[in-house]
Amino acid sequence: MTKRIHRILVLGLGKIGHLVAELLHQTGFEVVGADLEVGTGFSFPTRSLDVTDTAVLKNELENCDAVISCLPYWFNVEVARVAVFSGLHYFDLTEDVATTREIIALADSSRTVVAPQCGLAPGFVAIAGSFLAGKFAKIRSIKLRVGALPKHPIGQLGYAFNWSPEGVVNEYLNDCEVIENGVRKWVSSMEWLEKIFIDGLQLEAFTTSGGIGTMCDTYEGLVENLDYKSIRYPGHAALMNFFFHELLLREDRDRAGNILVNAKPPVSEDVVYIHVSVEGWIGNRLSREEFVRTCLPVSIGGKQRRAIGWTTAASVCSVVEMVSSGELPEKGLVRQENISLEKFLATSNGRLYDGRPHGTSQA
Repeated sequence: MTKRIHRILVLGLGKIGHLVAELLHQTGFEVVGADLEVGTGFSFPTRSLDVTDTAVLKNELENCDAVISCLPYWFNVEVARVAVFSGLHYFDLTEDVATTREIIALADSSRTVVAPQCGLAPGFVAIAGSFLAGKFAKIRSIKLRVGALPKHPIGQLGYAFNWSPEGVVNEYLNDCEVIENGVRKWVSSMEWLEKIFIDGLQLEAFTTSGGIGTMCDTYEGLVENLDYKSIRYPGHAALMNFFFHELLLREDRDRAGNILVNAKPPVSEDVVYIHVSVEGWIGNRLSREEFVRTCLPVSIGGKQRRAIGWTTAASVCSVVEMVSSGELPEKGLVRQENISLEKFLATSNGRLYDGRPHGTSQA
């Protein structure tokens, strides 16, 4: 099969960006990695690049077919604009709602693919939710739940910042889009607290911003209730509400992020919980279907990779594979919930979600 994508520019070579580039390199794509400051030890060519210099960015994109932004969300609108103008496929991992809306607007006139929110949540969780929803004639509820946690937590917070502190703070403070009783609306984050059990372990879940992606666009009028919540160890929500609201740290997000990362640095042994459920009617029978995964660190290319790292990186790499192979449209907006779960899991990178090693999709 003819590939649509050969050469890919990966912007941002932090923990996630480095792994994205490495996975695509191992999958057989020609990869170039770029960041403002580039270290050593990469298995693919790298560049020092200031993405705020539009002329330099355009020049770097000239010989590429696609660009993946693994940068902080505030860079993504301009990167997407340059990519669309230059005729490149665009992918990112952002959970920021306002940023995503601006990028979606670019897709209307794009001659190439615009695929924002290709990570875990938003991203894969919508693919799983849509797969379950497709089994129902009438849907009562779609519940999307994801948590990236330390495997062996200590302290009352039960958390470690293996993900971007800016992203986590935004998720905890920005409003959340939901559908409740058929009405699409916005609600506060860190609310709607619930108990959730996975493999007998009691956890909690509460509303956070961004993880729902574009699901409300797709399912408005088709579902009574739709929401996304983050999974945490019990007691986390109460402590974070105290931290942000009673101590007024919501008014200084940078300071809040610095305090939290200093107190709860990243850990190597993490776990990602995915719990997606759909209720409704299959024929005349009221039913509930679930997609539940417990994802642990895995070895990729001889290196141990954190669960939050590979679940995020494998997701965007799988979408790139599907665009390249023709499994997804060749232009316009790609919504995650329109991606086939079966075809996603058949890719070289998606197979990691099925507990199989990274490799050819035929294995």
